[in-house]
Amino acid sequence: MKSRPFLLALALSSFSMNSFGFLGFGGTRWTEDALLHNGAVLLVERNVERGGRHEIGQKPPYREQRLQFKHSATGEKVIWEDLNAKDIGTASFLPMLVDIVANTPYVVVTPMGCLSYNKWGRPNPPYVVFRYKGERWTRIPLSDLPKEIIIPNLISSAPDIEIERLGKTHVTVDDVKRANSRFKQPEYKSILRTEVPAGSYGSSVNCEEMVYYKGAWVGPGDSIGKRMMDRRSK
Repeated sequence: MKSRPFLLALALSSFSMNSFGFLGFGGTRWTEDALLHNGAVLLVERNVERGGRHEIGQKPPYREQRLQFKHSATGEKVIWEDLNAKDIGTASFLPMLVDIVANTPYVVVTPMGCLSYNKWGRPNPPYVVFRYKGERWTRIPLSDLPKEIIIPNLISSAPDIEIERLGKTHVTVDDVKRANSRFKQPEYKSILRTEVPAGSYGSSVNCEEMVYYKGAWVGPGDSIGKRMMDRRSK
């Protein structure tokens, strides 16, 4: 998979949170203690905002989400954010971990749903990895993620619902471990370095292959779907 740089978010220590609209970010807000690879604990501020179409009786999907933390070595306030993507109609990811190795921050996420999984190149294992360097976040191959980074240290699945269940706005390392222990899929219990076999229980690798074509998601060989979109685009 080719890596391609793009700016997700950045924050310099001389800027206030309000400079980035952090104080105006709605939705659910809380903090998590993230256990780093070296045993240190990083305080991570998290926000998620829901919105958009949804089934009756279900919560709307994630529209935006954000991680913010203070770099332990430089004091810089670093922000990673995942905004609503027009082509899939939601935010793209479920954050799994944040870590700092050799003063370089990393974030590992998993695509949220099959449209996002296809959009981000159908990674197997199903991770998208970002590195913060030169005041920007850049996607990198999984092979470039330091080997020391192994265990997810953020609440990965429906974190805002878990916060409601816990009834508090700060979660500890033990809270995170308990929440993530419910996963049955090996790829969410630790960062795998080998492919997940097709057909594995509950894995994104089982998503049907799709491509985004003129405003719609269709199968790569779906000539009928593509002709329909061709007519609509005229």
